[in-house]
Amino acid sequence: MESMTLPETIPTRHNADTPAEAETMAAGGAIFPRLKALGVDYVFANSGTDFPPIIEGLAEAAALGIDLPRAVVIPHEHAAMGMAHGYYLISGQAQAVMLHTNVGLANGSIGAINAACEHVPMVLMSGRTPVTEEGRFGARTVPIGWGQEMRDQTALVREAAKWDYELKFPEQIAGLLDRAHAIANSTPKGPTYLSIPREVLCEPTPRAGLDAGPSMQPATTAPDPAAIAQAAEWLREARAPLVIAQRGAGDADSFAAFSAWAEAWGIAVSSWWATHLALPTDHPCHVGADPGPWMAEADVVVVLDCLAPWWPDKHKLAADARVIHIGPDPLFARYPVRNFRSDLSITGESAATIPALIAAMGDAPDSTAPRRAALAEASDLERARLSQLARIDPASAGLTKAQVSRALSDALGTRKSSVFSELGTQLGALERRAPQSWFQEPHSGGLGWCFPAALGAQLADPDRICVATMGDGSYMFANPTVCHQIAEALELPVLILVLNNEEWGAVRGSVAGLYPDGHAARANQMPLTALSPVPDFTATARASRAHAVRVDTPAELRPALDEALRVVQEDRRCALLDIRILPD
Repeated sequence: MESMTLPETIPTRHNADTPAEAETMAAGGAIFPRLKALGVDYVFANSGTDFPPIIEGLAEAAALGIDLPRAVVIPHEHAAMGMAHGYYLISGQAQAVMLHTNVGLANGSIGAINAACEHVPMVLMSGRTPVTEEGRFGARTVPIGWGQEMRDQTALVREAAKWDYELKFPEQIAGLLDRAHAIANSTPKGPTYLSIPREVLCEPTPRAGLDAGPSMQPATTAPDPAAIAQAAEWLREARAPLVIAQRGAGDADSFAAFSAWAEAWGIAVSSWWATHLALPTDHPCHVGADPGPWMAEADVVVVLDCLAPWWPDKHKLAADARVIHIGPDPLFARYPVRNFRSDLSITGESAATIPALIAAMGDAPDSTAPRRAALAEASDLERARLSQLARIDPASAGLTKAQVSRALSDALGTRKSSVFSELGTQLGALERRAPQSWFQEPHSGGLGWCFPAALGAQLADPDRICVATMGDGSYMFANPTVCHQIAEALELPVLILVLNNEEWGAVRGSVAGLYPDGHAARANQMPLTALSPVPDFTATARASRAHAVRVDTPAELRPALDEALRVVQEDRRCALLDIRILPD
């Protein structure tokens, strides 16, 4: 955020005092009442020298008693994007992010990529450096007005945005925000972008109508009834059906319906690289994270909202298998290369497609009982295997991710909670049963997502326990000083677990997977993966008055978790545990 000294000779604007002027307001301020009318509660903002008309307009709107969303100061753009992402995951309501010029947009671009990958709607705005050099109110003043000029600023986020435009005239604000909001919330959902130049924001615009209802509604795609009927027929006749679910099962009602349907019909469900929970981890039809053994036998495979439902070189379909892809964008049209076979593609939000499919299938016959029993036995065996991996030996020299995951699961118990994991705790070892209880980092891989997403979720539901679990590298990517400042400033008592192995564990694993017998895998210390000496993360947290404890031994883990949960629930303070774990 830059400081700005204005020369005395630049044009200035004084407060309105005539009746005609009282009927208008600065365009920079008009943005906020319009967003409120669209249902936006928060604008996550990182300001700069393009913001004077926005700040003045916001103050003017507040002085006029206009109903406004809460504009929140976020000290880094990546955190602003992550908070809007997390807020949506819990509330289901798209929020707004306001950044400054090209440099702010560049810092927010990773968040836009993450949101686009996960079909998370938000209205993203950023200022544009003034195009005029003199003689016009809002023209350039200090040198960055020249230094931040770009030929194509929108290019920074164009591939991630469903729609983009640049505000040309102040009277366009209501219409363009309506359009941005409607498109962001249309199937498939995702971020939209509006560039807002400073000179335009300095101009007056009519106040009338800014609080009116939306002029445009989102377009929600309904599943094709013929395709639903075909899918139902294939599944009714299937000998060994399989569902691979990655992004949940819709809303709370469809989540419950999906769980009951899978059990009634005896349909195996695999959670391969799940970013959302589709059914409880202890469900009798949940066969775990690896779809491979089940794919080999399946004659019908339902790919439920999966970007990448299996590993092509590792997992193989049966020769006679039929594959059904279901989701808001079942073929993921944004991606140039995604060649998973689809014999039937059904478009629609899961909250609509799942009930439609269940209704089309009708009641399960008694003949599915043996299949249900076999799946329940397989599910029990998988859970027993994970339990053994997660068992903590008090005499052990260190902890594993699986052990930390199970300890967190036991500590949370049945309390309403959401766990956000970014190369941190592991689903399965961490048992989750409710919708919105598990979120994993987007498959786009924009690191630093977990901590701010948990902050946004906590803002959306203050009574929920929000836990951010991440590796030490991911914690550093999250701009932790910024995130801890936000947690204190907004009184967001999230629990942070840093699973600290002093390395890029995911990079090490990827190298070892591709070159299992290579020189790097045999090296005592793999090149380009070490993060030693690791900083004292507890000191970073304490700088913002958080409860912070380092956990070195298995015996220390559960007491530390219990005390941290007490702090976030009773003291309403952020808590961090720096947990030393063994290398992957």
